[in-house]
Amino acid sequence: MARGESGRIVIEVEPETKKRLYASLALSGSTLKDWFLKKAADYCQEAGQPSLFEDVELRSRAKNGLPSDLKKAPNGNPPKN
Repeated sequence: MARGESGRIVIEVEPETKKRLYASLALSGSTLKDWFLKKAADYCQEAGQPSLFEDVELRSRAKNGLPSDLKKAPNGNPPKN
């Protein structure tokens, strides 16, 4: 896919995907541009600055048999059952 120097991004998606996306955005009161810019900024932030502690935390959770997506309590520790 060609990449020009302008600020324009063009992608081709299935018509049904486009309809569903626009419908979802309308329900949330957002625009495609706003949604894309937010997602792009989040992605660039995650890709550009990986957590220094994420790998250690994931390994520790795996070792202790905890799912990696287990949410932490406000104090930073896993919630107590």
